[in-house]
Amino acid sequence: MRLEILLSCMNLQDEDIITKSHIESDTIIVNQCGYDGYNEYDRNGHKTRIFSVNDKGLTKSRNYAIKHSEADVCLLCDDDEVFSRNYEEGILTAYRDLPEADVIIFNIGNRPAHWGDMPKKLGYLDLMHVASWQISFKRESIVNNNVYFDEHMGAGSGNGAEEEFRFLTDCRKNGLAIYYVPFVIADVAQTKSTWFKGYNEEFFINRGNTTRYIMGYVPAVLYAAYYSIRKRHQFDSDISWFKAFRLIMKGIHENRLGKKK
Repeated sequence: MRLEILLSCMNLQDEDIITKSHIESDTIIVNQCGYDGYNEYDRNGHKTRIFSVNDKGLTKSRNYAIKHSEADVCLLCDDDEVFSRNYEEGILTAYRDLPEADVIIFNIGNRPAHWGDMPKKLGYLDLMHVASWQISFKRESIVNNNVYFDEHMGAGSGNGAEEEFRFLTDCRKNGLAIYYVPFVIADVAQTKSTWFKGYNEEFFINRGNTTRYIMGYVPAVLYAAYYSIRKRHQFDSDISWFKAFRLIMKGIHENRLGKKK
């Protein structure tokens, strides 16, 4: 099997991001920079392909990389990761050990998952806690089932995040097997987010819109209650839990993305 990292970035200035990120495998870089172009080079036997595109939107970038990948296994990546030693060997070993897995969620060293120290198959509720940096998949499984990132969501869409949850729930709906393997692949700095501007009213309204779009009305309302109460420690210095709940409900009823049920 062959692994390829799918790295999304904007206005890339320094192509040495491969060295800075400790990447030691084949890589696609999709650089959203306002013009179209292509560059390719080899480093230590690994191919790096840079696609410069005149487009915006993180999910569009992810989909572009998936469609242009030539690998058996893909790993999503942002421009603020530093990879662990032997990450490629660990990832490919996990797929050999779990041949039934279509998607494998890995661990991030400075943001560890809470699923323990043994591999496990993930259920619907587990998927709500997965970040993009953790997601790998067999490209053939994704392409053959026509599962891509929803371009109505994600950074640059104006509709907030949760595109990873939508992607994984679409994988699940198509019968793809999603596993967690407690192998640490990287650390994430995430010093500056391209979409998160704080726990303001827009954040909670967008969350209401996206959760209804993904889940439907009734589960989204239950989620609004859960999130506003159980996660209030994350935002209660900015906004009360009750106001957060009301704003999420406003987004649910606004239904900007069009999920009707």
